[in-house]
Amino acid sequence: MRDACGVRVVGALLMLVVALTGCQQVSGAENGRLDENGRATSTPTRTSGHGATFLGIDECSSFGRESFTEVPCTSERAAARVVARHDGKVNEGPSCPATTDFVLHISAQKPSADEDGDGAVPQGYACMRNLEAPHPGDPGGGGGPRTIVGDCVYSTGAGEVRETSCDGKGKKAPEFKVSSAVDERTDCPSSTALYVQLGGPKRVGCARPL
Repeated sequence: MRDACGVRVVGALLMLVVALTGCQQVSGAENGRLDENGRATSTPTRTSGHGATFLGIDECSSFGRESFTEVPCTSERAAARVVARHDGKVNEGPSCPATTDFVLHISAQKPSADEDGDGAVPQGYACMRNLEAPHPGDPGGGGGPRTIVGDCVYSTGAGEVRETSCDGKGKKAPEFKVSSAVDERTDCPSSTALYVQLGGPKRVGCARPL
């Protein structure tokens, strides 16, 4: 199971915290230096002129071990595109599209001086899709901020599951695959062996054993 999580932008320089996979009982690769919570951190910069909104819809970012930077999508440095952008907190706003690869969490920033004309950056989040494979948010990809139909999971005990790649190339072998999404558990087929909480409009995933 997973919930929207990913990258947090904080402070005067918009510090970003990155998680390329979901944060609700889901494991996966991370990018960047680790903070005290084991999450990767990165300090981005913004080049003036790429849009009125920092990382608005259809804008692109570069990313690496040290920084995320807003860049033109035609740049050779462009690595991911914004597929959805919302103000506010992730757990209070709309869900990212199902095949989002990772999420950038953006903290509010109010500069003391507006030298470049950008103005204040409100709190919000950007749903990102890598420009090239791999796409952990795809069904069976082993990551992304949401668990969707086609994803595989393994049990960690205590009633929890984590997502892993369906192709068996992840750190853990897949044990169950989400075959359908329904409104209530009673709507799942009789072959269902596990119920998985999903993040979309149909919040119950019916998983079968592999």
